[in-house]
Parts: sequence; C-alpha cells; structure tokens
Amino acid sequence: MILAIETSCDDTGIAVIKASSKGPIFNVLSNIVSSQAEVHKKWGGVYPMLAKREHQRNLVPVLTQALEQAKLLKISKSKFLISKQIQNPKSKMLESILEREPELLKKLLLFLKKYQKPDIDAIAITTGPGLEPCLWVGVNFAKALSYTWNIPVVAVNHVEAHILINFLPKINEIFNYQFLISNQFSNSNFQKLMPAVCLVVSGGHTQVILMENFGKYKILGETRDDAAGECFDKVAKILGLGYPGGPIVAAKVAQFSISNFQFPIKLPRPMINTKDYDFSFSGLKTAVLYNYKSQPEKIRRNKKYILEICAETQQAIIDVLLKKTIKAAKDYKAKTIILGGGVAANDELRKQFIKNCKLRIENCNLLIPNKDLCTDNALMVAVAGYFRFKQGKTENWRDIEAEANLRLE
Repeated sequence: MILAIETSCDDTGIAVIKASSKGPIFNVLSNIVSSQAEVHKKWGGVYPMLAKREHQRNLVPVLTQALEQAKLLKISKSKFLISKQIQNPKSKMLESILEREPELLKKLLLFLKKYQKPDIDAIAITTGPGLEPCLWVGVNFAKALSYTWNIPVVAVNHVEAHILINFLPKINEIFNYQFLISNQFSNSNFQKLMPAVCLVVSGGHTQVILMENFGKYKILGETRDDAAGECFDKVAKILGLGYPGGPIVAAKVAQFSISNFQFPIKLPRPMINTKDYDFSFSGLKTAVLYNYKSQPEKIRRNKKYILEICAETQQAIIDVLLKKTIKAAKDYKAKTIILGGGVAANDELRKQFIKNCKLRIENCNLLIPNKDLCTDNALMVAVAGYFRFKQGKTENWRDIEAEANLRLE
C-alpha cells in the first residue's frame, strides 16, 4: 500500500494505491487533488509563496479525504498526543520538522491526535523538480508522517511520475498498432515497448527523454527558455484571456472553424528544423505580442482575430512538439512514444499525435494518460513510488530533501 503526496506546483494531491506483486495489478483506492487555479487566476500565474501557504492549508484536509475514501481512516483509541502537546517528545520533533509550516503543524497535531496510523507500507513524495517553497511543504509533511508512523519514504522525480502513470492499466489510452497490452501489467509486455521516447510537456517542463527501462533515462532535448505550457499562459495573458492559458486557448480554438490549418496569421515555429531535439517557445510568445500590439484597438477586440491567433499559436506549438518527438523516435528506433504533462491533455495535440504516429512511424505504440492524469496529481507519484519501492529505493525521513532543479538522468 502506497500513500503519495504531490506539491510540486499549485496542486495539492494525495493518493493511495494497493498493488499486488503479480503483474503488478494496481488498485486505486483514492486520488484527491485540491487545485489552486482560482487562487492564482487574478495574478495570471503561480506565485510560489502563495502556493506554499495554500499547500499548508490543504494538506491535512486532503490527506483526511484520501484516507477516508481509501477506507483507511480510523478513530484513534489511544491519546497519542496529550493536551500538553508542547511537553510531548514526538510533538517536539514534529515542531522541529515543520518549524517553517506552523499552520500545517497545528492541523497535523490535531489529525494525529484523532486518527490511528493507517495500514501503509511507504510514503511516496515528489522531491523535484518544481517550485522550491511548494516542494518543501510536501517533503516536510512526508517527513512528519514518516517519523510519526515509522513508515519509510520513497523520493519520486516529478518528470518520471508523468511518464510512469502510463503504466497504470485501464487508466491510460493505448494506441497500439503492433500488439495489444493486456490489462495486467507484466515485464514481458513492458519490454516489448522499449526503448521509448517520452515527451513530457507542461507549464514547467518540455523535454524529450529516451527511456530504456525503469530508472534508465536520457534527456535528449529540452526547452532553452519557456516551456510549452508557459508559452500558452503568456499568450493568454497577452490576449487578456486569463489563467491558466492552455485550457483557455484550447477552448477558443474549439470555437474556431479551421480549414486545412491555414490561417491569415502566421507565427514562427522556433527551432523546428534544427537537427537537435531542443525547443524554444519564448520567440513564439514574443511574435504573438508584436502581432497583437501592431493591431488597431478595433482588431484586438475582434473575436475572430483572437480565435485565429489562438489557433495559430496552438498549431505552432503542436507542429514543433510533433516534429521533434517523431524525429527522436525514428533516430533512436523507438518502439513506443509516451506523452505526459498538462499540455498532453490538449485535445488537438492528442489527435495529431495519434494520426501522425500511425502514419509516420511503422509499428509504433503511443501511450497517453487520461486527460485528468496529465495534470499534476498524486496518483502518478504513487505509481512511480511503487516501482521504486519494489527496487528497494526507500530512504530514512531525515535524508529526504527537496530539489527544485532535480534532473531525471
């Protein structure tokens, strides 16, 4: 049984899974996500210290909900924490662990006093990459639970979690032209998928990664400036559409009648023809800004103009992501392309990847998570945590650290 915690950005997530060693067969007991999108909307982006504060407020309620849904929440029969908490040795240690999260400490002490230790084998926690203040709230919370419950901790890389959620049967969409993977995961059908080229694309990450096995990765290319999701957010802000930008731009495009993907507005496809696998989306954002500023006020407020520039922006991003990913898959003779990250929830991107992988790469498998599992969630952390736990990669709570720039390699 794995309890997982995700706080790398602005979503507070906790999930519980049960996995049998045969297969493994995963049973998702709970997957709770508390979004901060409304909190950050008026700022047009995520403010790390504000997100940290919200994580402090949300973690204990989300933990309570996740354990209750998993049927693991039981009222304590013993007074683990007495009313004079300040004199309790365990309380003193918890105060030390959560000294920078006083609101979280207060809520956790009340939780621990009320509920029993759940039947959990390990706590999986995202340690990076991400926003450092946000990561530390989750890490310290995991430390506090690990210390109190005497349960080992598994450190999970956020990017790896976006990849491994694809190996949760019945959850992902499998577009498979060579053979059909059974609902039960096994090493034999996993090996038929390797090597794989993974595209992890979100607000904070745009990377092409070669996966040869669990835990064996090589970053082939990544963005040199803005991530694709960040570009969506900035374009939406320029156009005055709000936050988060990706879903808003996609919704605008859905209103627009597209004919052969030809638009009066033409935007650049940065680095699309370079021989490497790197990306750059800062120039695309700047091109949108210049185009927008060059228009008279009447055009800027014209609905058709906004829809056109949204459609062209989205297609420019998809064109670059597609070409670089397919190039990498061909160069490395990949048997599978794996998508992950919030931008992978974009309907048009999914549709074009399905079409192009089938037409342009012979016998290629394409794995895409369900849309609600593309964005940050703790279920992906639980799956990644399970595989690391089975490999014996657990740590003492004292040794867990947050690392904002953690690399997958």
